[in-house]
Amino acid sequence: MLASCSFQQKTVRPEIVPAVEVKKTPKHSLGIIGETEPIYFLPMKMPFAARIDTGAEMSSIDAKNIKKFERDGEKWVSFDLVNRQNGEYHHFEKKIQKIVDIKRIHKHEKRYAVDMDVKFGKEVITGVRFNLANREKFEYQALIGRNILTGRALVDTALSNTLN
Repeated sequence: MLASCSFQQKTVRPEIVPAVEVKKTPKHSLGIIGETEPIYFLPMKMPFAARIDTGAEMSSIDAKNIKKFERDGEKWVSFDLVNRQNGEYHHFEKKIQKIVDIKRIHKHEKRYAVDMDVKFGKEVITGVRFNLANREKFEYQALIGRNILTGRALVDTALSNTLN
């Protein structure tokens, strides 16, 4: 007995593949920066020397006369920034955005976090979060963390003051 096979060829039509959007790596608008850089706290006219810290999630500033108060049912804080290099002074009143718990080896510290407008390099960055700290024992009055650095800069610790 002979069996016969019949074979039918189907026409295969390729599916239309939707366009794929290729996301580019974030542009590092500030380029390569060093371990220390100047930062301006607007509307102040002179920069503060800042330490770049890729290990810090949030940036920090040396604030004086920190006083919590209430305005329209919300928690606010008043504080002063005094530039150690030239004595420039400015009084700020800002809404408290968060209370941050800073963990150290031997102690925990609670700090107020506020949104500040800064000029860093050629960029003006509005509403960037800083915690208010007593940094008088530190060489640098400001510490710049990942909340400013991510997507904006690459850090080379062999360099300094590249944004001048």
